[in-house]
Amino acid sequence: MDLSIIILNYKTKNLIKHQLKSLASLNWNFSYEVIVVDNASDDGIEEMLAEEFPQTIFIQNQSNAGYAIGNNLAIRRAQGKYIFILNPDIVILRTDDITKLVSFMDENPQAGIAGPKLVYPNNEIQESCSRWPNLLLPLYRRTWLKDTVGGKKWLDHYFYRDWDRTTNRQVDWLFGAALMIRKEALIKVGLLDENFFLYLEDTDWCRRFWEQGYQVWFVADSILTHYHKRSSADNGIFGSVFNKSSREHIKSFIKYLRKYQGKANPHL
Repeated sequence: MDLSIIILNYKTKNLIKHQLKSLASLNWNFSYEVIVVDNASDDGIEEMLAEEFPQTIFIQNQSNAGYAIGNNLAIRRAQGKYIFILNPDIVILRTDDITKLVSFMDENPQAGIAGPKLVYPNNEIQESCSRWPNLLLPLYRRTWLKDTVGGKKWLDHYFYRDWDRTTNRQVDWLFGAALMIRKEALIKVGLLDENFFLYLEDTDWCRRFWEQGYQVWFVADSILTHYHKRSSADNGIFGSVFNKSSREHIKSFIKYLRKYQGKANPHL
């Protein structure tokens, strides 16, 4: 098996239905399997898959245990040389966009993780990779400091805004919406850290790949559309107290800082 595509569901049955229809229309020259994990959605996805996509492997999680635990269930089951973690709100319209990621991994054996260029439906480029976060991140993302000269300079550096995303590049970490992982590398690196419920598990994973001698790559000529609305950082530091997604983001950020306290960031 060449590729295992993993999709984690939490009340996104209709998105996954359209996504699987799109996948079925593509003509890849490699073998693949699709694994869908449901985090206790109770939205009828198991019945929909059995009726319309019976070849899909389905795993039922008994609780909404988060991104890491849900995806790890599928990773343990996956048979592919490469594992492609895919959010339900991503649309794949062209065969080449995944073929290019697979080819890139084939041609770059030190690449442990690769990710595509993500764009919004209006073709605006999504900022889907970053440099390593530090204590300044919540100040420049969630307070008025983001609009200062220093804040803008910090965020430009953090999001690689000095680079136009037209070339492949090694990056510190990639957002977890679409990640191609070399399964062989997981023997050294390990699965997603299940101490993170939501957010920063992708940062942590990429960091551990770097620490084990693998590279993390942004692949510019693989382009996927992401129907994503970022909300957690838009609420401000006070609004975050009343927003569950924002609270989870802050909790994960604190866990990340504690985990790597006193440790140097891995270098490219």
